[in-house]
Amino acid sequence: MERYQWSTLNHLQVGRYAEYLVKMEFVLFGSDVYGGEVDDKGIDFVVRTQSQRYYDIQVKSARKLNYIFFRKETFQPRSNLLAAVVLFEDHELPRPYLIPSLRWTNPDVLFVDRNYQGKKSKPEWGLSLTRSRLRSLADYAFDRVVPSLDAD
Repeated sequence: MERYQWSTLNHLQVGRYAEYLVKMEFVLFGSDVYGGEVDDKGIDFVVRTQSQRYYDIQVKSARKLNYIFFRKETFQPRSNLLAAVVLFEDHELPRPYLIPSLRWTNPDVLFVDRNYQGKKSKPEWGLSLTRSRLRSLADYAFDRVVPSLDAD
């Protein structure tokens, strides 16, 4: 099997890989990672940074540039909630991003707010990914955002 052939993995495998990757990236930046046994509140794990700040982390993964969403009932923007998004493309290393949840309080074409009033779908915050919008996402590259978590 060729390395980085993400399309051969199923949805659960890619999701688990993304979660472990994000945890290890936090460790490499000197953070402590605390895992929960059950993800029933939209939190995959908690991180304590070097400055003793705590953040709840929700991880999402995608193999195609499409739409990623976070249900509003469990993902309520606040200063200590972060979305870790990992993009997988065949033949490439995964690309992790770290997005403060408060970013969704000012929606645009990339960071969307969908309420679906009168519809079956539940309200959600979304990330509408396209090739051209990846440039806007670059500001949230994991290695750019993590140092700012300890900034005063």
